[in-house]
Amino acid sequence: MKTLKEIFGYVLGGVLFVALIPSIMWFASGQPDIFPIETVRLIIAIVLAAAGLFTSVWSIVYMRCKGNGNPMDAFGHEVAPRTVHLMTDGPYRLSRNPMLTGTFVYLSGVCVWLWTWQSVAVFVIFIAIMLIQVRTEEKRLRRDFGDEYENYCRRTGRFLPF
Repeated sequence: MKTLKEIFGYVLGGVLFVALIPSIMWFASGQPDIFPIETVRLIIAIVLAAAGLFTSVWSIVYMRCKGNGNPMDAFGHEVAPRTVHLMTDGPYRLSRNPMLTGTFVYLSGVCVWLWTWQSVAVFVIFIAIMLIQVRTEEKRLRRDFGDEYENYCRRTGRFLPF
């Protein structure tokens, strides 16, 4: 049952962050042509999207291997088994939320690709929702890890290394 819950968590995260949010951005933008796109904009979009996906996947794999758990905790509800250790190294030494930082970078690439104000509006709404999620998660982490988490917060930024 635990494995099924983990698989569900990974599939849900992938569908939500990699496919659903960009699809909403595309629909909100009036379904613009995906091709052709100016070469420079295409390169920037691909670099951002690839860097964001790499960061998110690195964070997920690292959390699974080192934290013996999963990232899927949505607004205080466990969607997949939580980590049993506070993650403070690997990608988590650069950011307290490297998965989400990667997602933000990936979606920035989608915004560059679509190049519409509507895609940016969807992105901003997504960021606002995720900030609420992060604050909820931080409360749980403070409760679960206490001073260890407080020390980690003092030396590591929420999304960026500073």
